[in-house]
Amino acid sequence: MLSTQLKQNSVFSIRQYPDSDTENQNFLSDHKASKNNYETERHQGSSSVSMSIFNLSIAIMGSGILGLSFAMANTGIALFVILLVSVAIFSLYSVHLLLKTADEAGALVYESLGHKAFGIPGKLAASCSITMQNLGAMSTYLYIIKYELPIVIQFFVGATHGEWYINGDYLVILVSLIVILPLSLLRNLGYFGYTSGLSLLCMVFFLIVVIIKKFQIPCPLPLPDTGNETMNMFNITPHSDNATIDDDTCKPKYFVFNSQTVYAIPILTFAFMCHPTILPMYDELKDRSRRKMQNVANVSFLAMFIMYLLAALFGYLTFNIHVGPELLHTYSSYYKYDILLLVVRLAVLAAVTLTVPVVLFPIHTSVGHLLFPGKDFSWIRHAIITLILLTGTSILVIFVPSIRYIFGLCGASSAVMLIFILPSALYIKLVKKESMKSVQKIGATMFLIFGMAVMFVSLSGVIYDWMWSRVSDQDV
Repeated sequence: MLSTQLKQNSVFSIRQYPDSDTENQNFLSDHKASKNNYETERHQGSSSVSMSIFNLSIAIMGSGILGLSFAMANTGIALFVILLVSVAIFSLYSVHLLLKTADEAGALVYESLGHKAFGIPGKLAASCSITMQNLGAMSTYLYIIKYELPIVIQFFVGATHGEWYINGDYLVILVSLIVILPLSLLRNLGYFGYTSGLSLLCMVFFLIVVIIKKFQIPCPLPLPDTGNETMNMFNITPHSDNATIDDDTCKPKYFVFNSQTVYAIPILTFAFMCHPTILPMYDELKDRSRRKMQNVANVSFLAMFIMYLLAALFGYLTFNIHVGPELLHTYSSYYKYDILLLVVRLAVLAAVTLTVPVVLFPIHTSVGHLLFPGKDFSWIRHAIITLILLTGTSILVIFVPSIRYIFGLCGASSAVMLIFILPSALYIKLVKKESMKSVQKIGATMFLIFGMAVMFVSLSGVIYDWMWSRVSDQDV
């Protein structure tokens, strides 16, 4: 879901507002249906099928891949595969609903569909869900900086423990102020669109290393550094030299149910979230048709399904019950000074640091349109909004104890809204040619009810686990 909303903003702001800056667009304004229909029919895209597949794969791929092994460890291999297949199929079905709704309504913007269906509340629901999803993505990128940058610094300077410059919280603040904030203040982030491709390449490299390391790391695992912050962060209990290793430690499990199982579906929905970029890509597809775009989605989701399955499986088989919520950081507990892992960390850190301004840009634009509609561009307002958003996200990353809570909360709320609830609700409301008794409408209604149930169960489980963990920590 890298730069999803930026692609959506850039495509439509250029085409619908060629003579105005995005800051001058009214966030709550809607265009006449005739204009949308005209543009839907007359605008000819220039993106080939192969390029659309690549772009959609970039939009799908994100930091969620780092949490999949954790999900597998807490569901088991068989249950995880069932859930992975189910979420992929449901995501493709929601793409089908979105494309059909867009053709029927004559609008190719998620927020415009929300406005056509439910007025201002519908547009706000779509916009807020996309904004929250982007904030969650930005938080996970900052979490990666918090987890990985201290290890890189330790590798080069040989620091032990206690130095301020290997404290992840301090490093998040420094990187945010020195690197991310100046880049986020730029008025045009066009060149940063290439960071999405860089991020995809980094994740492919990461997958290759995960597979290689599975055959290099023995089981039982070597004794980790018990003083490592990783052990405390992930609540991993190291085994001692004198302890007898249970055979189950190295034996994969196929069905697992525990308090962390509730994070599986949110992590998977977070990983497959790309739906706000489906419509812009559909609009830019050469000689577009709904079937052609659906095929693009099928191939892209299949490719990401294979990558996700391999990353989750080999990561889980490497660490089994010791895998953490962020897979790359789990390696540091046992192999902190591995050269290959260092290269992966440097690549991922470079990618996520450059991607944060890309993800922040549409959030900033939406907030500006919501609070200051129709106002001329102001550098002071631009800087203040950017600083507030970046500060708030950094504080969230510093005080939220684990990345799994971000995966859980965003995956259970905004991702479920954008994958399950909104596409089905928009389809039911806007596709008039089918009666409510038709198979298509009944299916969409069941999908809507199922999505609401998933949101309720997942959110309840995540919030309960968070509160229970805090109570347990206080008791200790």
